[in-house]
Amino acid sequence: MSLLSKLRLVTVDVTGTLIAYKGQLGDYYCMAAKSAGMPCPDYKRMHEGFKAAYTEMTVKHPCFGHASNMPNIDWWKMCVKDSFIRAGYEYDDATFEKIFRRIYSTFGSSAPYSVFPDAQQFLRWLRNNGCTVGIVSNAEYRYKDVVLPALGLNEGSEWDFGVFSGIVGVEKPDRRMYEAALEMAGGVAAAEALHIGDSMRKDYAPARRAGMHALLLDRFRTAEAEGWRRSGAAVLPDLAAAREWLTAAAAPPATAAWRRSPSSQLAAETSE
Repeated sequence: MSLLSKLRLVTVDVTGTLIAYKGQLGDYYCMAAKSAGMPCPDYKRMHEGFKAAYTEMTVKHPCFGHASNMPNIDWWKMCVKDSFIRAGYEYDDATFEKIFRRIYSTFGSSAPYSVFPDAQQFLRWLRNNGCTVGIVSNAEYRYKDVVLPALGLNEGSEWDFGVFSGIVGVEKPDRRMYEAALEMAGGVAAAEALHIGDSMRKDYAPARRAGMHALLLDRFRTAEAEGWRRSGAAVLPDLAAAREWLTAAAAPPATAAWRRSPSSQLAAETSE
């Protein structure tokens, strides 16, 4: 009996699983600065500045300010301003407002993202096979309302419901994200649910703690993936391989043989 035949719910992470960023963060910050008549910031400093600022904001105001009722745009304005300051760039209020508005609107659109070529087909295939599909993501409301629909991943055709940290007020790796998904799916038992993501800490481990099946994707052949395999986790390169894995007579371990399957190789080539 295949694993698919035992499942009523499949939840899926977004970034790194269904979609990827296009280009570098510096590309978008550079375009925003130039639109305000300012020189392009240094890419490396900008990336490091954003990483530090974002991390601090998630600690001070988790879930995009949900607990403190901070408007989403204010959360991002603080984060972006601190990113520039940490990178060594300070602007007057009028100039920063122009730069920020460009960045905020860009990342609230489909422009910085691309959909993996196997994503839409896989989600529709799951739903056609009787599975409820849920999105579980550390993201704010614009992913749900704007970004995913603009990328052709729509509620009602590709997925049935979403658990977004900026909306529900908890974030991965909190197992309550997964418990909320089970509840939103109509009280599905954890043993009848699978989560697919690209992070051991945020996806695989908490889903397993919640009692769900779990699968990791290693689309970018990361160094840490070998450690995931040694720990006993199922690891596959893409959703084409996941489809084969789910329909196998007995879900096999995600070994190198699966990583080299022809359909997996095709998906990898078209996504590069």
